[in-house]
Amino acid sequence: MAFNNAWKKKRGNTDPFTDLLFNALLGFTYLFLIAVMFMNPVAETGIIEAKAEYIIALNWPDNDPNDIDIWVEDPVGNIIWFKNREAGLVHLDRDDRGNINDLIKFNEQQVSNPLNQELVTIRGIVPGEYVVNIHYYETVTNTPVDVSVKISRVNPTLEVAYYGKMTLEKKGVEKTAVRFYISKQGNIERINKIEKSILLL
Repeated sequence: MAFNNAWKKKRGNTDPFTDLLFNALLGFTYLFLIAVMFMNPVAETGIIEAKAEYIIALNWPDNDPNDIDIWVEDPVGNIIWFKNREAGLVHLDRDDRGNINDLIKFNEQQVSNPLNQELVTIRGIVPGEYVVNIHYYETVTNTPVDVSVKISRVNPTLEVAYYGKMTLEKKGVEKTAVRFYISKQGNIERINKIEKSILLL
């Protein structure tokens, strides 16, 4: 009897239900830790990081409704345009169609993006000549369009290698904006504007 009284004093006034809840909590915690230990990490195979070495940007005035296209020929003769958006290491990342694709749905509202820009990335160093042509594909205003072309080397630091402007007088006009060479070391060299038609239309 003395043992039972001493045991009760030591345990306090807890009841069996509290003990059961505490033990259940310990059990769930233990099972959770075991489950975490045996979880498989998410496989990262197949994930490709889009890394650009060079960016070619075509811009024309904001809110201009006309459709201007960029065309790029790489050193092995691949031609990148809106119907062939990637070949080798050259990719057309953004095809802008003037006002046609400028509306973006955001928070249940239509938001207009006034920027007119097409972007081509070169995702590795492939030595040789690149040709960048601009084509006045479709018109709404039937007026000339002023465009600019910028070529940037991204790695190891951002460096603008070329910036130039030109005017496309009317629908259907194709002009060579710039031709340049990439050396084996990745440098942009021998920049010129000798005309060369690469249009496939």
